[in-house]
Amino acid sequence: MISDVRFFSMFFKPRKISNHKAFLSLKVVLKRLILCVMKKVLDISGLKAAVFDWDNTLAESRSTLVYAVNQVLPQYGLEPWDKVCHKRNPNLSFRDNFPLIFGKNAQEAYEKYAAIYLQNVRRFISAFPKTREVLEFLKNRGVKLMIMTNKDRRLLEYELPLIFNPDLFDNIVCGHEAKADKPDGNHLIFTLKDFMKPTEICPESVWVVGDSSVDSLCALNAGARAIRIGLPIFEQSEQHEKNVLYFDSFVDFYENLLLSETK
Repeated sequence: MISDVRFFSMFFKPRKISNHKAFLSLKVVLKRLILCVMKKVLDISGLKAAVFDWDNTLAESRSTLVYAVNQVLPQYGLEPWDKVCHKRNPNLSFRDNFPLIFGKNAQEAYEKYAAIYLQNVRRFISAFPKTREVLEFLKNRGVKLMIMTNKDRRLLEYELPLIFNPDLFDNIVCGHEAKADKPDGNHLIFTLKDFMKPTEICPESVWVVGDSSVDSLCALNAGARAIRIGLPIFEQSEQHEKNVLYFDSFVDFYENLLLSETK
C-alpha cells in the first residue's frame, strides 16, 4: 500500500511543515479516510452476537498441533505432517481426519496426540495481535461473545485460560456437541439457541469470525455474517466470496471496528 506521506503529497504539496504535531494529526485523519475508501466500514448497531472460531483465529495453536502430530506419525510408520496433510478433508475437524491419516489406528493415535498436545500447548500457544482489543471492544458494547469450534473440548478448556479470561465468553460449543459440526449451519444455531431463535439470525445480528471456508459456510448456511481473518484464507477457494468480508488480520479488523464508532 502507498505510504501515508506519499499519498498525502500527491494531493497537497506544502513547502514547509512547521508544526510536527499538526502534520501527525493530518496523517491520522488521512489514514482514516483511506480506510473508509478502501474497506467496508462495519456496522455494529444491530449486532447481538459475535461467534469466533478458535484454532488459527483467536489462537495461534497450529504450532502445537503440528508438533504433537509429528510425534505420533512416526510411531505408525507415517511421514511428517507436511507430507501426509494432503489426505485431510478440509470440511472435517482435525480429530475427525484421523481415520483418513491413521486408518484403523485412528482412535489410539488421537489419544496419543491429545496427550502430547496437552503437555506442550503452554509453551507454544499465543493470541494474535489485537484479538483481546477486539473482544473487549465488542463486550463493552453489549455484544455476546462466543466460541464455536470443531475442536475436542478437553483441549480447548485446557488452553483457553492460557491466553484469555474464559469469563469473556457467553457460550462455548465444541466439536460433536451440536447436531452437526461446521460447516453445517446447525452448529451455529445450536451455539445461539439460548440467546436467539434461528429466525432471528441475520448478517446484522450475528457475525461468525473465522479463518477458513468451514467457518464462512457455517455462517452463510445459518444466515449470519461471514467474516474471514488472516492471510491463509486466500489459499482456499471460496464459493461465496461476494458474501464474505475479508480482513488481513485482527489489527485490520480492529481498525474497522473503531471506524464504526465514527460513522
